[in-house]
Amino acid sequence: MKIDKVAMIGAGSWGTALALVLARKNIRVALWDRDADHIANLVRDRENKRHQPDHPFPESLEVTDDLGAAVQGAGCVVMVVPSHGYRAVFRELWPQLSDGTLVVSAVKGIEVDSGMPSADLMDQENTARQPPHLCLLSGPGFAPEVPDRPPPAVPAACVDPEAAEQVQQLFAAEYFRVYAASDVKGLEISSAMKNVIAIGAGICDGLGYGLNTRAALITRGLAEIARMGVAMGAQPQTFAGLGGLGDLVLTCTGDLSRNRTVGLKLGSGLTLEEVLAQMTMVAEGVKTTRSCYHLARRLGVEMPILEQMYQVLYNGKRCEDAVRDLFQRGLKKENG
Repeated sequence: MKIDKVAMIGAGSWGTALALVLARKNIRVALWDRDADHIANLVRDRENKRHQPDHPFPESLEVTDDLGAAVQGAGCVVMVVPSHGYRAVFRELWPQLSDGTLVVSAVKGIEVDSGMPSADLMDQENTARQPPHLCLLSGPGFAPEVPDRPPPAVPAACVDPEAAEQVQQLFAAEYFRVYAASDVKGLEISSAMKNVIAIGAGICDGLGYGLNTRAALITRGLAEIARMGVAMGAQPQTFAGLGGLGDLVLTCTGDLSRNRTVGLKLGSGLTLEEVLAQMTMVAEGVKTTRSCYHLARRLGVEMPILEQMYQVLYNGKRCEDAVRDLFQRGLKKENG
């Protein structure tokens, strides 16, 4: 099926970046956001000066705060709203979708109250009719870099291989490489949990602990992510791929990482409230720490880094004490 129009639901940094990828291929894109003032600025400026400055919108990119108009006639709907608002927006747009619409989630987070990744959430909300093709687009990609065209490589996952290939073809561009995948569960857990580990990596950097400590945290963080994912039915090999190791390394080491930035500031001595007050964009890892902490407890999965991040963020534990307690735990076998 040829897709003539895409509705991009969320006009933040990542939503705008993905909209530009498609619009530069002369695909018609409707970029939606709930914030009427933000949309008015986009209409006036024909660029997203807040999140993606100096990247003018192509003629094929339209902007609207009318959700019905955005999804009308769209063969593909891409969800790029923060995880804490995902359900409400999906519930509003779901009745307006045509049968056979391709729905792609590009969100890296887990709903706090339910502990559900976006695909499970959409399945739960879809009770009235045949489900659409639900896909996930994730992996290592900082939104500010994408419009400048340094090429990233990301996976697109769907249990339906034809739908995964359709998303792959839709987004693939000269400077945007996409791999088709099937492990939606593994990709979702990786994309959410890597933000939690990135906060921890930032804390270590903020405390001045150096590269050795960062490497240890990333590696053991990957082990925790894989442990949770496998417990939820994910494929182990997913965690060695772009959506697992690739996204984790990028988020834990890159200066553009919002979650690493949260950790850096916490490690430097600021409180979480002070850190969040300074930020203009959402760092998904803060809320995801809480949702994944409770999810791990329900699953009975041991996740010591996640445990310490939860104690730092929600119980006021000192960063130094959290790192000390991690490194002074009882000795283990690496693969035990």
